[in-house]
Amino acid sequence: MLQVCRCYRKPSFLSPLFLISPPFYPPIKLVSLRLLHRKHNFTTLQTAKAFASSTVEAVNNGSSGNNSDTFFANDAVSWTSLGLSENLIHSLSNAGFPRPSIIQAACIPSILSGNDTIVAAETGSGKTHGYLVPLMEKLLRARNDPGIEAPIGKSNSFQLSLVLCPNVMLCEQVVRMANCLCGDNAVPLLRAAAICGKQGWPQKKPDIIVSTPVALLNYLYAVDRERNREFNFVRGVKHVVFDEADLLLCGSFQNQVIRLINMLRFDEKLLSRSQTSPSMETNQSNSDTQLSFDCEDEDEVDRDSDISEEEEEIVDSGTPSVNLVEEVTGSSKRKDWRRIRKYYDRSKQYIFVAATLPVNGKQTAGGVLKKIFPSACWVSGNYLHCHNPRLEQRWVEVSIDTQVDALIDAVNQGVKLKSNVSDAALSRTMVFANTVEAVESVAKILQTAGIQCFCYHRNSSLEESTKNLNDFRERGGLLVCTDAAARGLDIPKISHVIQAEFASSAVDFLHRVGRTARAGQFGLVTSLYSEQNRDLVTAVREAEKLGEPVETAFSRKRGFRNKIKKRGLNKARVASSVVEVL
Repeated sequence: MLQVCRCYRKPSFLSPLFLISPPFYPPIKLVSLRLLHRKHNFTTLQTAKAFASSTVEAVNNGSSGNNSDTFFANDAVSWTSLGLSENLIHSLSNAGFPRPSIIQAACIPSILSGNDTIVAAETGSGKTHGYLVPLMEKLLRARNDPGIEAPIGKSNSFQLSLVLCPNVMLCEQVVRMANCLCGDNAVPLLRAAAICGKQGWPQKKPDIIVSTPVALLNYLYAVDRERNREFNFVRGVKHVVFDEADLLLCGSFQNQVIRLINMLRFDEKLLSRSQTSPSMETNQSNSDTQLSFDCEDEDEVDRDSDISEEEEEIVDSGTPSVNLVEEVTGSSKRKDWRRIRKYYDRSKQYIFVAATLPVNGKQTAGGVLKKIFPSACWVSGNYLHCHNPRLEQRWVEVSIDTQVDALIDAVNQGVKLKSNVSDAALSRTMVFANTVEAVESVAKILQTAGIQCFCYHRNSSLEESTKNLNDFRERGGLLVCTDAAARGLDIPKISHVIQAEFASSAVDFLHRVGRTARAGQFGLVTSLYSEQNRDLVTAVREAEKLGEPVETAFSRKRGFRNKIKKRGLNKARVASSVVEVL
């Protein structure tokens, strides 16, 4: 998993504005994907089916030619060439998607081929439609031809796609994007529904279910003595998407996601055995489903402390087929996913999507995926973890005396970007701070200066957060927020992002700047930083200048301090040698 480490207390340059102690900032170590970016750009790490590989190659060849577009695929690549049906193509065109993006053209063939697929691409590259479109195509084909991937069992006569997201806002966003693809009668081609927050199970069976891990597990563990609900649901799921996969595979989500994966794979194994030997007792397979989840450093993943109140209800339910994570010590044998997988045929497809996905190391999100899905097809974006050429960045060093004026000046800039965007787009700005207290302080500063703004942070109620986001989408203006608004939310035409406080991790930085310059548009990022951030900002700007991944500048605090210390010693030696010469 992404490794979180504690660092010394770092003063916030906004801290003089409110009387609280500066918070601790836990930086996240993001291992470089440079090797993946160079060697596997828009290609597969494992051999995919022929037409998927050929399409990826065609996208690369096209994007490196005369077409300088950094978002859309080459003109030679179309929805039709990707293998989509006319009805879906017509719906995409009506919804404002006349042609695929580069990442969509790369990942759609792999998903259509049935391969497990891992999509790691920069923010704003079109990843959501990159997995929704091929899944809808597969579901439409199955509806028109029931013989295709027909589910087994009279109790389940439908196919289902499951999308897992880390929070309610992302779930509702994915549902909106799926339901916007309609026919000429304005009726969605397929029905998508969210199971999260206050929304229970829909009365009419949907084709696509979008849920958080906790909400889904709570539904499956609801009072159902014979477990028919769990069996019918899991057997109907044919495609599983993990959106924001790096977040789902770490921290408090880890236990829930692993349980869901075990549940789905257990059903695959039962189905495979029933096809080869229908009379075989399913209980014989229970001992083979004890899966281990290795962790090199037990201090980094405290399972008990990460389980929420809802998760505790799940653990106490005592369902043996789902609670499959086993801690193995001593000389006991470990059974990992790769070994277990050899004994059954595949009946489900797994798709992982992320904008930040480290791959080096067993405990990184990418490292875990390489272990449990070794044959998955990897698709990587051109600017994954790197500077987006459509993005202009401005850096302003501030002090306690100048920080307020610099913030107001940045908000009032209204700089005309390089693209020919409308004035409405220029009036939509996001201002990021590191803590809830800092967000409220920034909002008070702006309101005192006569600048109206919306607020968004974790302490806001769901109703208030939803209202502020909707008002920001419809009316534009200014949104002051924490990193809760930095990940996954698709708010169109944000032309300016301001870092009132500089990001404390590579993940936060990449997701913040990714709120603008999306879907082929241009954008501006203004970063305010203090003396404490100077060395870090210098490293980020050097990475941008060299075209290297940004996260190399956000190593563990000790490693970064050692680099700075070594750099300072070298400068001191040079200075002393100059003095001796003089």
